[in-house]
Amino acid sequence: MSDKVKFNRRNFLQILGAAGIAAGSGVLIPKETLLARTEKDSRRRGHQSNEVKPGELDDYYGFWSGGHSGEVRVIGVPSMREIKRIPVFNMDVATGWGITNESKKLLRGRYTGDTHHVHGSYKNGTYDGRYLFVNDKLNNRVARIRIDYMEVDAIVDIPNVQGLHGLFPQRYPKTEWVVANSEFQVPVPNDETNASAFTKPKQYYGLHTIIDAERMSIVCQVLVDENMDLAATDYKGKYSMTTSYNTEKGVTISEMLASDYDYMLVFHWGRIKEALRKGNYTRINGVKVIDGRKGHSDIVLRIPVPKNPHGINVSPDGKYAICSGKVSPTCTVVDLDLIDLAFEGKIKPEECIVAQPEIGLGPLHTTFDGRGNAYTSVFIDSTNVKWNIQKAIEAEKKGEEEKKKKEYIIDVLDIHYQVGHIMASMAETKEADGKWLVSLNKFSKDRFLNAGPVKAENDQLIDISGKKLRLVHDSPAYMEPHDCIIVRRDIVEPNVKDRYDMFEHPLAVTESGVKRNGKNVIIRMTSNAPVYGLQEVRLKKGDRVTLIVTNHDEISDLSHGVAISNYNINFVIGPFQTKSVTFTADKVGVFWVYCTNFCHALHLEMRMRLIVEP
Repeated sequence: MSDKVKFNRRNFLQILGAAGIAAGSGVLIPKETLLARTEKDSRRRGHQSNEVKPGELDDYYGFWSGGHSGEVRVIGVPSMREIKRIPVFNMDVATGWGITNESKKLLRGRYTGDTHHVHGSYKNGTYDGRYLFVNDKLNNRVARIRIDYMEVDAIVDIPNVQGLHGLFPQRYPKTEWVVANSEFQVPVPNDETNASAFTKPKQYYGLHTIIDAERMSIVCQVLVDENMDLAATDYKGKYSMTTSYNTEKGVTISEMLASDYDYMLVFHWGRIKEALRKGNYTRINGVKVIDGRKGHSDIVLRIPVPKNPHGINVSPDGKYAICSGKVSPTCTVVDLDLIDLAFEGKIKPEECIVAQPEIGLGPLHTTFDGRGNAYTSVFIDSTNVKWNIQKAIEAEKKGEEEKKKKEYIIDVLDIHYQVGHIMASMAETKEADGKWLVSLNKFSKDRFLNAGPVKAENDQLIDISGKKLRLVHDSPAYMEPHDCIIVRRDIVEPNVKDRYDMFEHPLAVTESGVKRNGKNVIIRMTSNAPVYGLQEVRLKKGDRVTLIVTNHDEISDLSHGVAISNYNINFVIGPFQTKSVTFTADKVGVFWVYCTNFCHALHLEMRMRLIVEP
C-alpha cells in the first residue's frame, strides 16, 4: 500500500476561511493500516463473521441506489454479494427494460437517471416489505418498486423542480405520503411565462413535494426560499424535515458559502392538510403549490444550523433529528419533542437544538445502532465516528470545557476513502439492531486490482456489535452507489414471489396465434421450455408488429429470453410473466427469434422464424 498524505487541520481551516469550501476530496489520511487493525481485532472474542457459506442465506437484504447508473441494486448482507440489479431509470438490455412496451410506457423516452436515495415503505415505524421508493435527481422523477417482483411498477414526474434529491417515506402509522426535495433553486414556474426571473436568483425557489404513495401522484408542493438537501420524517406522522444549504440564493460556490448558518426546515403536515382543505394554494403546472416562504405561512419551521448541512437522520427512538454540518465539524442534535412548542411560538426555533458535538472534518450522514449511539461519516477525515447522543447532550449542558473533552466519542475507524453515506442494519426504523454498518466510500485507491483510470468505489462492511468498530470486508462498487438501506430478511423474503400472477397482465397469452389488420400485425405467443408456441410467422416489409409473449413455465428460476436477430430486440420473461414489444418489419429476410436464457438441455433449439417478405 502506498504512503498516504497526512491531512493538516490548520491548512484545511485556512483553505476553508479563504475559499469557503472543503477542498481535498483526494486526501487520504489513515492513522493506522486497516490490515493491522483488523488482525488486532480478530484476536478478540465475540465478533460476528460475515462469512455466508455455500447453500446458506444472508441475514439481510441490502437495497443500494445505483447513482448515475440509474438502477437499484440488491445486495446480501453480510456477504456483500450482489444478487440483482433492478433497472429503474436506465435502459437494461439484459432484461429488456427500456425495450418492452411496458417499460417504455413508464420511462417515456428518458433512459438516463441518477438514483440517490432508496427507502422502503413503513408500517408503525418499521419496514412492511411492500415497496421501495427511489428518486431520479437528473430527470426529476420518483419510482416505486414492488418488492414482491423486485420490479418498478410506477414512475411519477415531479414538475416545477430541478435536482430532485432527498426522499423519504412516511413512517407512521403507515406510508401514505412520500416527500422529495428539490436541491436546485429555479424560477417557479421555470418557463417562458416567467422569463423575467431567469437572471434574478432572488426569484429562484425550492419545492418540498408530497407524493401519494399508493396512487403515485402528487398531493401538493410547498414553495420555500431555500434549496433543500436530504429528507427525513418523524415517527409520529406529524412532520417531514430537510437540511438546506445556499440560503444565500447564490449561483457560485463562494456565494453559496457566504453565511455561517443555514437551516433545518420542518414541515407541519397537519397545517399542510388544513391549507389544502381551505384551498390556500395556487396551481402551477397542474400542481397545488402552498406558499411556505418566510413571512408567508406558518407551516415551515426554520432551525438555524451550521454550515451548509447535508444529512438529516432521525434516531430510532424518534427523539432526535441529527443534521451533519458538511462545512462545519459539528453535528446538530434537534429535540423533536420541542418542535410543537416552536411552531406555537412558545420557544424560539434554535431552542430545539440540544447539542452540537464536534465530530470531525466534513461530517455528512449519521446512522444508529438502537443502543443510543450514533455513527457519522466524516468525508475529509475519511472516518466513521461512533458517538453517544446522550453524552453529547450532557456535555452541551455542562459547557464548552466539557465539550472539548469529547467524551461522547466512543470510537473512530479509518476507512478507505472519503466516505459519503453510511447505514447500519435496520437503522432507519424503530428496530435498529446494531449489528452491521456499511460505509459507502467514494474512492478505493490501492484496495483493488487496477482496472483503468476510472476506479471502482469501495463499500466497506463494518461490525458494530461491540464497542469498537471493526472492518471485515471490502466490496468494489460500480459507479455510483449513493445510499442504501439494510432490511432484515424476515421482513422481505416472505413477500417475494417465485412467479408472476399471470393474469395481472391484461395481455397474458394462453393461445398462440397471429392476427393481421392491414399493416398492423399482432403476434401472441406462449413459451414452454424448450419450445415457443409458434415456429414460424410470415410478415410483409413495412408491417407494424406487436409481439406479446407469456412464459408458461412455473418453475421458480425458469426464465426465457426473447431476442430477434438484427432487430435490436431482447427481453427476459420470468415464470408466468408477459411482456410485449412493438417494431416495424423494415428488413427483408429470415430472422430467428431465439431464447437467450439457458432454460433446457435443448435451449439452443428453442427458436422461431420470422420471415419478412418484400
